[in-house]
Amino acid sequence: MPHSLAAPVTTSPTASAAGTGRPGVVAVFDLDGTLTYRDTFIPWVLGFVAPRPTRWWRLLVFLPLGLAVLCGARDRGMLKAWLLRALAGGAEAAVLDRWSQIYAQRVVDQQLRQGAVAALLQHQAEGHHVIILSASVDAYVPRIGALLGVNEVICTGVRWRADGRLDGRLTTPNRQGTEKAIVLQALRERWPGNTFAAYGNTSGDLPHLRLVEHPLLVNGNARARRRAAALQIPTDEWP
Repeated sequence: MPHSLAAPVTTSPTASAAGTGRPGVVAVFDLDGTLTYRDTFIPWVLGFVAPRPTRWWRLLVFLPLGLAVLCGARDRGMLKAWLLRALAGGAEAAVLDRWSQIYAQRVVDQQLRQGAVAALLQHQAEGHHVIILSASVDAYVPRIGALLGVNEVICTGVRWRADGRLDGRLTTPNRQGTEKAIVLQALRERWPGNTFAAYGNTSGDLPHLRLVEHPLLVNGNARARRRAAALQIPTDEWP
């Protein structure tokens, strides 16, 4: 059953939804595994290529880089870009956007954690400035943000060609790990003196969680919980 959420208000991944003024409280939510039960990027890519069997051969292009990433030779941002170029590169914007609309609605209807929805709705009810900060890409994450009624989405940007087709290379750093901490620090500089809350689910989220007054690690694995305890970051389990 679809969740009942606030009216959609969203911005582009690089826009400042409230560059002036003082929102009071800024709440920053990770997407994959925090708001949702699982990763959203791989299912989005695979869902796009599933009905297009002529694109599957492109995985041969991806395999050497995948092996390099597994061996620690390349970062995840490069893996993400190559996967996009291999499986969705050259896709028309209108075609990819239609799939992204369908997929975003599917995520909101079927994949949100109840605890995450409750926390998000509480922040919205109290008039807080709610942000999704995600390593997933701007081809679809802003649509999820719009359906959730958040004020702002900051995620990994992807490049489009001049002819309106997907290039697949990244236009921003991969918004993961320490990059999220850089974004969080920039948000604090935008709103000095405001209170920040942040929610994440992995060890990679701890660098930015430790920068806020009200951090919470949710549904983390044992290693993430141990590291959070060492940093005195509270943990919880959201259904």
